[in-house]
Amino acid sequence: MMRQPPTVLILHSAPPGGPARGKAVWRESDAAVLHEVRQVEAALARLGAAHRTVGLPRLADLSGVLASSCEQVVFNLVEGFAGAPADANDVPAFCRAFGKGCTGSDTSCLVLALDKWRSKAALRAAGAPVPPATLVGVGEKVRPGALARGRYIVKPVAADASEGIDASCVVCVPGPALAGAVGRVHRRFRQAALVERFVGDRELNVSLVERGGRVEVLAIAEVDFSAFPRRMPRIVDYAAKWLPGSFGYHHTLGIVPARLTARQARLVRQLALLAWRVMGCRDYARVDFRLDRRGRPFILEVNPNPDVSPDAGFAEALAAAGLPFDDFVRTVVESAWDRASAIASAPLPAGALRRGKQGPVHIRRSEQRDRDTILGFLAGTGFFRPDEMLIAREVLDEALAKGPDGHYQSFVAQEGGRAVGWVCFGPTPCTVGTFDIYWIGVAPGRQGCGVGAALMEHAEGLICACGGRATVVETSGRAVYDSTRRFYGKLGYREAARVRDFYGPGDDKVIYMKTLTSGPPAGS
Repeated sequence: MMRQPPTVLILHSAPPGGPARGKAVWRESDAAVLHEVRQVEAALARLGAAHRTVGLPRLADLSGVLASSCEQVVFNLVEGFAGAPADANDVPAFCRAFGKGCTGSDTSCLVLALDKWRSKAALRAAGAPVPPATLVGVGEKVRPGALARGRYIVKPVAADASEGIDASCVVCVPGPALAGAVGRVHRRFRQAALVERFVGDRELNVSLVERGGRVEVLAIAEVDFSAFPRRMPRIVDYAAKWLPGSFGYHHTLGIVPARLTARQARLVRQLALLAWRVMGCRDYARVDFRLDRRGRPFILEVNPNPDVSPDAGFAEALAAAGLPFDDFVRTVVESAWDRASAIASAPLPAGALRRGKQGPVHIRRSEQRDRDTILGFLAGTGFFRPDEMLIAREVLDEALAKGPDGHYQSFVAQEGGRAVGWVCFGPTPCTVGTFDIYWIGVAPGRQGCGVGAALMEHAEGLICACGGRATVVETSGRAVYDSTRRFYGKLGYREAARVRDFYGPGDDKVIYMKTLTSGPPAGS
């Protein structure tokens, strides 16, 4: 049984419009998520943990689900959304913004792992062996001389679950097949093609689990390709993973433990741990390797939050290690709950304090660790369109990159160790002493508590301290922004101008201004 088990919300991908209407757009790899869901549901039931399952057709539905959820921990089985697979990476950030524990790796790790080119660059920089590769952008061709002679495999740079991989992806250089394979990736996925040296004929899977603050490398598994015909590429392609009627599906079983020398096994374990640290994995992960003809291991990719369904390699590794699946579920759920509890109870560091309706609000300059939380609660407000969220992300990234020396000055309100509000401001170009308040946002659960007013007061104090005389705020005239405009009015801002239909038909731009008095902010 779990120690005082937290309540659990199981989140997974779901087809748009529900299962009946979504069959045509759901891939086999998406449908396999339901096997994971059933496995986790059964484990939680045996552990005595109250749980509920929700399928998400798109990321936009997540904020509403979390806002109305009373569960303490999210078991994250979301692997991708139709038409926007990368959106699944943002689920942990949303959970954090709503104060929920979230199993598995965080957003920054998932984003890095999905981009095979950048993840390989990170691994290579840390000294890990990865196959040589080149990246071919959409509409581009492989540069002459970019590749040495030999066999290569061509795959989408940012696809998961072996999407787009089959025997035709393995090509020889020089040869005519390379251009065709690259073109297929460009047309089908509309993303860059990764052309990677094809290493050897042996493939290893290494599963890792974090327990009690320690990362354990489980038994090393090898894919058995012995039944493959001589000319058939020895790869685990999409069919081998997901199509029960295919040859590969029935002839890529795992050998546990892998047939390795003691030295090889030791090196593979060391590299798997290195990959975990470089990528920033959490709770559980799988690292895939290939062995070259001399038996040297090369890291193919790192899979945070791998498939945990009963017939997947990760579940087999758990069984080989003598770790019951229920114990694994209990471990990751309790770890997620411990992380959320630690954030909520963290002491406030020294810094600027502002008075909110419910006590002091600590304000500090934003840091890289705040990025996912800020974007999560901005999205959670439901105020901003996807294009507006893109601008917020660009502004925040520039502020974080340049810090105090940049144009954008970015600060967060922190409560219980977690950012719950954000303000970003900077001097208005071609003016003398006028500053723009570019963004102000407060987490949904902390609105109406004085956090926003404290952030505005802090920003205005800093503006005064550097000679600013006036601040400008622009917002929408739509009814959904009524509370926002009232908020500015209470802070002494007055409507200075209104541009009709600026953002869209019936959506005015409302410009507010405030004349400032001098005086630096407390604790600045």
